[in-house]
Amino acid sequence: MSMMCDVIVVGAGPGGSMAARTAAAAGLKVVMLETRQEIGDPVRCAEGVGKRALCQMVKPEPEWIAAEVKGAKIYSPDGTCIVMSEDKGGAEVGYVLERKVFDRGLAMEAARAGAKVMVKTRALGLLRKDGVPVGVSAMRIGEPLQIEAPLIIGADGVESKVGRWAGIDTTLKLKDIESCAQFLASDPSVDDQYCEFFLGNSIAPAGYVWSFPKGEKLANVGLGIMGTKSKPGEATRLLKQFMKSRFPNGKVLEMVVGGDPCSGPIESATADGVMLVGDAARQTDPFTGGGILTAMQAGIIAGDVAAKALQAGNVRREGLKEYEDRWREEIGVHLARSFEFKEFFVKLTDKDLNQLLGSLKREDMTKMDLRAMLRVLFRLNPKLLWELKHLVV
Repeated sequence: MSMMCDVIVVGAGPGGSMAARTAAAAGLKVVMLETRQEIGDPVRCAEGVGKRALCQMVKPEPEWIAAEVKGAKIYSPDGTCIVMSEDKGGAEVGYVLERKVFDRGLAMEAARAGAKVMVKTRALGLLRKDGVPVGVSAMRIGEPLQIEAPLIIGADGVESKVGRWAGIDTTLKLKDIESCAQFLASDPSVDDQYCEFFLGNSIAPAGYVWSFPKGEKLANVGLGIMGTKSKPGEATRLLKQFMKSRFPNGKVLEMVVGGDPCSGPIESATADGVMLVGDAARQTDPFTGGGILTAMQAGIIAGDVAAKALQAGNVRREGLKEYEDRWREEIGVHLARSFEFKEFFVKLTDKDLNQLLGSLKREDMTKMDLRAMLRVLFRLNPKLLWELKHLVV
């Protein structure tokens, strides 16, 4: 079986769906492939997003939102807690999504815009003519399929095959990937009003633990540790250990494990006839691990540039330069800064973390965003944070 279109999007996560929706809305014939039989399942993230940024891109349906939180609580190793309001808590605080419903909702919006969505369809490789990609070979429900298109958008996650097939270097060093485990847990002590973050090298070496409430004492409780600190099963073992101490009566309803890139911006997110978005392009915040909103932003940019490049008749790498320029300006600057934060904070001892958060106990956190908090921390702890001076002054 064969078919033709203008753009193939590989992967129906938030980035892929936004790219497909934007390109289809511009009048392009778009086919979006998803290897799983159910879009959005399994969930491989904590599901938190900032309200304002999300609402700038889509109008959320009520069923997409599992919970709305007041803010974030951050705990130091010694138990000191600082509280940040929702609008100052960062891009992962505000709404806790129901990702299975959310992802399907975004895919439905892409379909309504005119994109053809094909589930249980696995991309096998790029079709080429004179060395240039001209489509994708795939397998759909056990049947071979060839889809011809001058432009392919790879939104196929951290293990992106599209990137590798296109010759883009997507390799990650162990220090640039977080090994993660997450439980969907029910426990009477879950704080339904706040997202919680727990720091400490004894509970999550060079990482942190999170609890994102989903209502009625249900929460995503997860843990991420740097790859260099991990070994097989280590993230799950540490998460179970944390659950025993923090949520001793917790009942685990679901479990997921996986990797999250924390490398900072990729060297190149384009090749002839190919653009990468989301985790495939390392557009994940290296400091927090959040990537839903940045993937959506990049998807919108990719869909817009796809329409322009096809209209201009140039989908070679130079014709896709606008995508590289725009996502690096709108997203990449923040990601590069977050990477520097990450590189510094993973070196901190528990004593350092206790000192930093302890120094904020007398400060008014209600009006501080993360950058303002860092300025205050630098003022109070100049020797410890001197390495980050260029980022806060």
